[in-house]
Amino acid sequence: MDDSHVIAILEKTISPDQNELQAAQRFLEQAAQQNLPLLLKLLSDVLRNVNCSNVARMQAGLQLKNFLYAKEESIRQDFQRRWLQLPDDVRVYVKRNCLETLGTEATRPSQAAQCIGYCACAELPAGLWPDLIVTLCHNVLNEASTETQREATLEAIGYICQDLEPELLVAQHNEIITAIVRGMNKDERSEHVRLAATQALLNSLEFLRANFEKENERHVIMQVVCEATQSTNLQVRVAAMQNLVKIMSLYYQFMEQYMAQALFPITLEAMKSNEDTVALQGVEFWSNVCDEEMDLAIEMQDAMEQARTPRSFSKFYARGALQYLVPVLLQRLTQQDENDDEDEWNPCKASGVCLMLLSNCCENTIVQHVMPFISEHIASTDWRFRDAAVMAFGAIVEGPDPEALKQVAAQAMPLLISLLNDSSVVVRDTTAWAISRVCEHLSDAIIGQPWMQQLIEALLASLDGEPRVATNICWALGSLTEAAYDAAQTEYDEEPPTYCLSPFFPQIVGKLLATTNRSDGNVNNLRSAAYEALMGLIKSSGKDCYPVVRQTTVEVLHRLHRTFALESALQSANEKMMFHDMQSLLCATLQSVLRKVTPEDVPVIADQSMEVLLQMLGGSSRAVQEDALMAIASLTEVMQDQFAKYMDVLRPFLYQALENHSEYQVCTAAVGLVGDLARSLGPKLGPFCDDIMIRLGQILGDESVNKEVKPQVLSVFGDIALGIGPSFTKYLEPVLQTLKQASEAQVDKSDLDLVDYLNDLWSSCLEAYTGLIQGLKGESNNSAELQMLQPHLEAMLALVCTVANDPDHSESAVGAAAGLIGDLVTTFSPILGSLVDNKSVNDLLTEAKKSKHSKTKAVAQWAAKEIKKLKGAP
Repeated sequence: MDDSHVIAILEKTISPDQNELQAAQRFLEQAAQQNLPLLLKLLSDVLRNVNCSNVARMQAGLQLKNFLYAKEESIRQDFQRRWLQLPDDVRVYVKRNCLETLGTEATRPSQAAQCIGYCACAELPAGLWPDLIVTLCHNVLNEASTETQREATLEAIGYICQDLEPELLVAQHNEIITAIVRGMNKDERSEHVRLAATQALLNSLEFLRANFEKENERHVIMQVVCEATQSTNLQVRVAAMQNLVKIMSLYYQFMEQYMAQALFPITLEAMKSNEDTVALQGVEFWSNVCDEEMDLAIEMQDAMEQARTPRSFSKFYARGALQYLVPVLLQRLTQQDENDDEDEWNPCKASGVCLMLLSNCCENTIVQHVMPFISEHIASTDWRFRDAAVMAFGAIVEGPDPEALKQVAAQAMPLLISLLNDSSVVVRDTTAWAISRVCEHLSDAIIGQPWMQQLIEALLASLDGEPRVATNICWALGSLTEAAYDAAQTEYDEEPPTYCLSPFFPQIVGKLLATTNRSDGNVNNLRSAAYEALMGLIKSSGKDCYPVVRQTTVEVLHRLHRTFALESALQSANEKMMFHDMQSLLCATLQSVLRKVTPEDVPVIADQSMEVLLQMLGGSSRAVQEDALMAIASLTEVMQDQFAKYMDVLRPFLYQALENHSEYQVCTAAVGLVGDLARSLGPKLGPFCDDIMIRLGQILGDESVNKEVKPQVLSVFGDIALGIGPSFTKYLEPVLQTLKQASEAQVDKSDLDLVDYLNDLWSSCLEAYTGLIQGLKGESNNSAELQMLQPHLEAMLALVCTVANDPDHSESAVGAAAGLIGDLVTTFSPILGSLVDNKSVNDLLTEAKKSKHSKTKAVAQWAAKEIKKLKGAP
């Protein structure tokens, strides 16, 4: 195998002859298996060789890149490990060839730049290739470098900044930003170089905080970005605007001196642009401003409640710009076409979202700027203006004080109802969405109004409309249902005997069931939306609706039975996928109706339900199995210990699901079902616990299991202990050791997902400890089983203190810790002494007592009261 042979093969990789193409691909695969180092060197030779055809060089770069990179993370990591295991001389040879190729390619984007980026992603984290960034920056700054060399080099810098973790590049941020700024300078003659530099800046912004903190360096960056927004090259303009959007998110606190003179006029002008790509970025900029300022408002509120100074303060840019932004956004809402692709993001849709964000951010202030437009155009003869008016109304119903909009909404609703029959499908669609928003956020303007019947009749009639309209009608019915139920509930959250939808309940259920059977139900997720609305309706129903709920249970079971007869006739993968989606929806609906079934009706439907659900557990679809397990969990809640009669037939399916470590959603659902069984069956779960505990231990011991499953397992230990009581002592020591190990876990705090995972671990351990205490306590605080926990009290308190002292602790972890403190004090008060009377515990309880969650607050107050009793305080 030599260069000429490889070149011939590469040119056949784009052959229209399928036989030649497949033969070329097979050759490259076999060559990689036989001698990958040699193949990589030859590919890099062809890439570097300016005498080779453009096709051969481009394909050489593509093939080389495919040996270095894959979209799937696990495969990409394997490729990176494979690259690092190659001999040093091979890696040096390939990298040198790639660097020497920069600026010599006749095609864009540069294949060599991408290969350099992917090599860097493997080597820089491993401490290799230390001179790469210096070399690349020198290419850009060197006056002798050609235009194409500087362009390709900036592309390489962009790829590296895009794919590497920011902390790996912080040490070289000055070299990188110097090269980028040079390429972005308005005096740069090549638009290609300027574009590559602007895109590289976009990818590097996250590690430039040190530069933004220095005023003179920040000025330079902001100047080149703002100048680039005025480029005559559309791509450069868009990339520059994207930079401004991201800068506003990352460095909001540094933007005050640029807002009035530069950012506001630049972005306002962009919003008006005839170029959609530019206009989108202008709108996105102000959407980001709103996001930042809403976060800062929450931060301010939290700081006030905790009597501390906020970390950052809002500059209220959105409120100051509101009078100028709203007219432009409203005008944008009118610029649409009836044939616009529903899935295509455009300035009109972006403007609607921005208007909603402004409404939430600026609250009552926005109403005066939007209502005149609505009043003027909601009855316009031009459907675009009618639609814009309805969209604007729907956008502002959340944010302002509901009392300020209640009367306006009540007056507008009859007109909105009539617009459900508008001649334009776009207007009908937007109207259904707007009504849904009113039901969700201004329910007082609807419930009890004289036109309620007219509204419901119009919504049900619209369920026969186009799928896009009917889908929004389903969401509207869901919001209306929830609002009606909340209005009827008592202070004790009991199921109301009746509510305002009771007279229409049979009609709504029947229409939703009919909608789920529409032949076009797969369009716009209509079938799913109809089932979701049905589930919400059943969940939020009065007691007088129960006969219809019971009939719906029978109908759902009938439909599930019918699906099994259809399964054998399925042919294509798409048909099977749609079938499994249908089963999942039916299963989720069954889960919803089972929660409403009365004890008297349980014997009637339990056998049928279990027969169907066990049959579904025997199927091949992961999603269906997951939903079936969750439906069985609902049945256990209804039946309580009577469910024990099904355990022998359920056991093999349950064990199989617990052993299904590769499909973690199924495994998680099975673990959750174990917890429900423990709560429902109590001691009757005992005969099955040995097998269950073995499988739970296997989940914890399997390193390949998705990490989300393990906290659920830890928590369920507490459920089992609560269920079987003192009998749990046979599992106690290994469980306590497992909880101690889990509670001492450490994670990378820079990874927010891992921080969330750590909080889940802590919460689960705390809940498990609470379950162990309550389960082993029985009738007495002096039981022998309970005394077995005494040697582990310090470990429990250590976890409480860990949670208390961690600044990233979650609300759920704080609540679980407060609960454990209370149980420890009430159960082990004679031996705890001063262990619980320390600053960490007191600080945690103080925070928990200020919680916005009533349950956390109540638990904390109870725990603090018990500590006072322990100290003998009055």
